[in-house]
Amino acid sequence: MIPWLETHSPFPDVSEALTSDAPGLLAAGADLSPERLLSAYRHGIFPWFSEGQPILWWSTDPRMVLMTADFRISDSLRKALRRVERSMEEGGRWQVRFDSAFEDVMRACAAPRKDGPGTWISDEIIAGYTGLHAMGYAHSSELWLDGELVGGAYGVCIGRMFYGESMFARVTDGSKIALAWLVAFLRGQGVTMIDCQQETGHLASLGAAPISRAAFLAHLRDAIAKPGIAEWKPGSPFTQTR
Repeated sequence: MIPWLETHSPFPDVSEALTSDAPGLLAAGADLSPERLLSAYRHGIFPWFSEGQPILWWSTDPRMVLMTADFRISDSLRKALRRVERSMEEGGRWQVRFDSAFEDVMRACAAPRKDGPGTWISDEIIAGYTGLHAMGYAHSSELWLDGELVGGAYGVCIGRMFYGESMFARVTDGSKIALAWLVAFLRGQGVTMIDCQQETGHLASLGAAPISRAAFLAHLRDAIAKPGIAEWKPGSPFTQTR
C-alpha cells in the first residue's frame, strides 16, 4: 500500500518507498503543478506513470546518475560534435541553442518512436514542466538543422543540481549532440551530477551509473542549496567534456 496524496498533502519520507513489487514507488495522486514538481525534485522524488494510471511518485534505490566528468564521447560522436561546432562558427546549417523551443522539445520527446508508441509525456506533464520553464527551472538543449528542430534534451535545474528528463532525435546522434552540449555547459557551471532516475543500457553507455539513494540525497541537499545558474548559453562541447 502507498499513500494517496491530495492537492495539499506533503510527500511522505522517501524511506517509505516500496522495496518490492514496484521498488521505489512512494505515493500516488496530487497534481503536476510547478510547485508540486519543485517540491518533488527537492526531495529526490520524480513523477512517472502510464496513460490511464494516476500520477505516481517515485524515489528509486539505487538511483541512476551521470557524473558530468564521466560523460563518454565515442569517436563517431566526437566527429559529429566537431562538424556541428564548425558549422556554428561559420554560420552554417547546424546550430545548438538553449531554451529557444522548450515546449517543442517536450512534444518531440512525447511523440511516437520508431520502435514503439509515444512516451508517458502527456499534455498534463507538458503543462507542468512548461510552467517550470517559465519560472526558470526547466531548460532545453536543442539541435537545429536548416532552421528545423532535429534533436534535443530537457530537464529541471535547481541550484547546481540537474535532473534529466527525456531526449529525442530526428537525425543520427541528434539527442547525443544536444546532450553533449548540455553536459559541457553544466560541468562548466559547477554541476557535477545529472539525475537520470532509472537504469538503462543506453544511459550506461554514456557513462551513467547507479548510486545508493542515500548518496544521491546527500549530494542533492548540497547541490540545491547553491545559487542557480544565471545565464543559459551554449559554449563548446569540448571545453569541459573529455
